[in-house]
Amino acid sequence: MPPADVPDLTGLLADARRGTPAAQEALFEATYGQLRRIARALMRRERRESILEPTDLVHDAWLKLVDQTRVAWTDRAHFLNIAGRAMRQVLVDRARRRGAVKRLGRGDRVTFNDDAGHGAAADVDVLALDEALERFSVLDPRAARVVEARVFGGLTVREVAHVLDVSTRTVELDWTTGRRWLARELRGRDGS
Repeated sequence: MPPADVPDLTGLLADARRGTPAAQEALFEATYGQLRRIARALMRRERRESILEPTDLVHDAWLKLVDQTRVAWTDRAHFLNIAGRAMRQVLVDRARRRGAVKRLGRGDRVTFNDDAGHGAAADVDVLALDEALERFSVLDPRAARVVEARVFGGLTVREVAHVLDVSTRTVELDWTTGRRWLARELRGRDGS
């Protein structure tokens, strides 16, 4: 169920997907607050010297979203899932560019929340998380999609179940499996 401040987006999504500028603008306005909350949660522990702000992340991801007119957004949860993937791509692309220019110190970092914004959070390198998610997707593609939707899309268990057309119990199991696997991978990468 969407938060009270997010309207039903089904009609807007269909119109925006067809490339109607007014509908794209209305969709941006209707989802901006939620996209910004997701971006802020992802970047909670972004390096202080970073020039990328949550607003910049939302705008960069939005440019990727409107460029994906071939994607048939079916509803709010599906849209947010794709928006999360776009934010992941923006963060990874940015971290790679920064790494190519500056090979010193730690890379860009994001907050990997224990429960999509609730509970303990780990400060992780965005490239390490992306690489670990790519490796995990080979082992368990569905669970990797669950983790991506929860971490980068900010979706609830129920929303992920809807998007992936599986039960909430399946999502909960995949989420637990994915968090554990990624925690081991990321901990091993830090030398712990």
